Amino acid sequence: MSFDAWMKNVQAGVEADLDRWSPPAHCLPLKLHAAMRYALLGGGKRVRPLLVHAAGALFGAEAEALSRAAVALEMIHVYSLVHDDMPCMDDDALRRGKPTVHVAYDEATALLVGDALQAQAFLVLAEGTTVPPERQLAMLRLLAHAAGPGGMCGGQAIDLDSVGLTLSLAQLEQMHRLKTGALLGAAVLLGAWCCKALESAEAQALDAYAGAIGLAFQVVDDMLDATADSGTLGKTAGKDAAANKPTYVSILGLEQSGILAEKLRIEAHRALAPFGENAVRLRELADLIVQRKA
Repeated sequence: MSFDAWMKNVQAGVEADLDRWSPPAHCLPLKLHAAMRYALLGGGKRVRPLLVHAAGALFGAEAEALSRAAVALEMIHVYSLVHDDMPCMDDDALRRGKPTVHVAYDEATALLVGDALQAQAFLVLAEGTTVPPERQLAMLRLLAHAAGPGGMCGGQAIDLDSVGLTLSLAQLEQMHRLKTGALLGAAVLLGAWCCKALESAEAQALDAYAGAIGLAFQVVDDMLDATADSGTLGKTAGKDAAANKPTYVSILGLEQSGILAEKLRIEAHRALAPFGENAVRLRELADLIVQRKA
């Protein structure tokens, strides 16, 4: 199967699984459930679910376990977007080409949507029956850490506190290893853990890969934010610069940011060498993350 065909197949499966494991829109509370589904369905590149499935392909993980891990990751990611778009944070009116949740509904509903999606993510992962309990507990712990103050939320807090400040490149990197990289890294490890407990060398290789693509993703995001229009991105372009936030482009410039992204792509490929051809999808995703135009 070609990469494009594989990607579309996984994305379609994830969309169906998100629909399956989201509360039905016809059940009470109607407004909350409708808003959750509005946020989740019908949009997004599904990069984190793709990483789950690509990492699972390394060891032949079962489809049901991969589906649950992919949905849990995407629910956590979407909850973070819903909250990030709210007026108290980034105050954005556009996400994935449509009005953000607080615009389409209201701020209180958007807050509850994020809360509910976070809880639903852990429910989906915890109710799986194909992974041994010890490994399932480790997967839940990994997801909680990646989403919490030692991961995504911690990075977002640093981001908010950094508005108007001048950060060093090392400080910017640390912020994005938490804000963006933690969930991307969790996606890779969860996909692998769906099949087996990793040996030390395997975990180190996947950690190195995830660290490289996590930073690359943010570098390219900053480049696109500086150069693309809102119609291309599906969200408001240029908002980080307008908010006076430090970015890779503001620190390095556009050309050097592109050079850094390519360096990280090569690092990601190098980290996958021990897995041989079994890692072809992970390599292709590293290429996609760096070479994407939206």
